[in-house]
Amino acid sequence: MQVAWRTGLGMALLIGVAGATAGGASLFLRASPPVVKAAPVVAATAVALSVPTPTPSPSPLAAPEAMVVRRVLPIEGPFTHGRWVWDEDGAPATGRLVVTIDLDAQVLSVFRDGYEIGAAVVLYGADWKPTPLGALKITEKDADHVSNLYDAPMPYMLRLTNDGISIHGSDVQEGGATHGCIGVPTAFAKKLFAVARLGDRVIITNGKRLAMGGAIT
Repeated sequence: MQVAWRTGLGMALLIGVAGATAGGASLFLRASPPVVKAAPVVAATAVALSVPTPTPSPSPLAAPEAMVVRRVLPIEGPFTHGRWVWDEDGAPATGRLVVTIDLDAQVLSVFRDGYEIGAAVVLYGADWKPTPLGALKITEKDADHVSNLYDAPMPYMLRLTNDGISIHGSDVQEGGATHGCIGVPTAFAKKLFAVARLGDRVIITNGKRLAMGGAIT
């Protein structure tokens, strides 16, 4: 089953990334079986040759922490700055949470046990202060955080790196940017803050898409 891409900025599901900050994404490919040539017939007499049947190479297995995408929230119309959705109906009440962010589509998605429960258009780092790519983890939560570098409020902050990169509530307007953080509408940030736990994975890529049933690794 194929997923229809969202219009406007678009909804992008993410291929998993390797490395804490390097941001390389790897797509699992099925290995092709080796080609085995039959031995040449050297005698004029008909000889029944036994050609070995090649053994197919096993398909690579997803990493133990992989999560298969089981549902994508329907979003009608352009998914533009300031828009967000949150719908936990039909999703498991508990389960592992993974947040995916595609900077190219400017979309953050929240998956619980493979079911998308939230999505929002985001702001990200300006060219001179880019948002890092990679597979990160939430290391701190602070609902009333204020940046000690810029003296700016960062409501419902979820820290991702030691140098201050985080997800937090922002006034998400077209043309806006951050100092490397991921800014989401504050109402959405509050919902994400409520369900996120320390250690939850946050995968940031730039244009990596994945179809329904694929594994976020």
